[in-house]
Amino acid sequence: MNRALLIEAVVELKRRKLRTGLTLLGMIFGVAAIVAMLAVGEGSKREALRLVAELGLNNVLLESKQIAAEKLKDIRTRSLGLSAADANAAMAVVPGAQSVALRKEIKVDQLVYGINIVAARAFAISRSYAEHGGLLVSNGRWFVQEDSDTLAPVCVLGARLAKSLFGDKDPVGERIKLNHTWLEVVGVLTDRSAGKAEFEGVKLGLDDERLFVPWESGRARFLFTQIEDEVDGISLRLDGKNSPDIAAKVLQTLIEQRHANADDTNLIVPMGLYRQNQQTQRIFTIVMSSIAAVSLLVGGIGIMNIMLANVLERRREIGLKRALGARRRDVVEQFLAEALVIAVTGALMGVVLGAIAAYSIATLAGWSVAWSPISLFIAVSMCIAVGLTFGVFPAKQASRLDPIAALRSDG
Repeated sequence: MNRALLIEAVVELKRRKLRTGLTLLGMIFGVAAIVAMLAVGEGSKREALRLVAELGLNNVLLESKQIAAEKLKDIRTRSLGLSAADANAAMAVVPGAQSVALRKEIKVDQLVYGINIVAARAFAISRSYAEHGGLLVSNGRWFVQEDSDTLAPVCVLGARLAKSLFGDKDPVGERIKLNHTWLEVVGVLTDRSAGKAEFEGVKLGLDDERLFVPWESGRARFLFTQIEDEVDGISLRLDGKNSPDIAAKVLQTLIEQRHANADDTNLIVPMGLYRQNQQTQRIFTIVMSSIAAVSLLVGGIGIMNIMLANVLERRREIGLKRALGARRRDVVEQFLAEALVIAVTGALMGVVLGAIAAYSIATLAGWSVAWSPISLFIAVSMCIAVGLTFGVFPAKQASRLDPIAALRSDG
């Protein structure tokens, strides 16, 4: 389709601005719906991956349940609670188990630096905890084997906790007091600021507000009651070759046997949470796709309508062209050029409106937006395909007009 034909189509459509504008609306809204849907959908997928990375996509998590004191005493007659021995047993039994990380909360009476006293949560954790949870140190270092061997009084702070205690001052090398124990700050974590407080019911983004000490140091330097679980959480890292679902079933069976079916733990499979999130996302995509398809269909019908109206109004023009030697193919190309101009214009304006809609939704609903060239290509291609498809019938009708009858018409 040559440039002159397209220019002629633009000029012809400009003569009927109102009709052309109304026809464009259907295409614009259809493309905008597709673009916004794809952008929000892609953003949601990437956000889900980022959030589940905090839990570890290849991890299986075991958490001790919060149980009322009276009921807990009864449970302790059958089960001693979650322990490091459970973690060792899991490493030996669960297929694909690669490493294990332990976590135990320390009751905080006070956390002090100078005159600053802040509320915080503190945990004794194994060195592998950072790898399992995707934690990165932005300043200083993470724990080393020597810290564990010597029961060193050291700690690593979450980014927001470090800000609360020290403001803009560099915390590394400073000493803080946790309960009655002085700790040296050896590192500060990178601020992850998850944005969302939870993912599929599991709380996230809390490590930024926590204090961590080595597992051995924490167990030796702080007091714990006998009725407590030895471990609050166990993270089992899989090698990626084995199914997390199978590993979770084996781990669940193991814990039930070791705890005499006491039901004092919760099992979390991050991969399962991710699949659940994506299933919900697919339903959303299907609904939005249906709405977008209807909008595009309405836009296509609008193009057919304006093309048929143009054929009726320009019968004498078509008859004159045919009488002067224009082929049926030339008439078809002329009307398809007009349909193409409407479709392309609608697609481009729809992309702009869709981008505005996507960012507006993201701002109001707190969702994420992400773009991919493929999504834009799909939206524009669908619009052009619909426009040309609905423009074929009017173009064929125009090409089949009898030149003599067309010249005698009043149109």
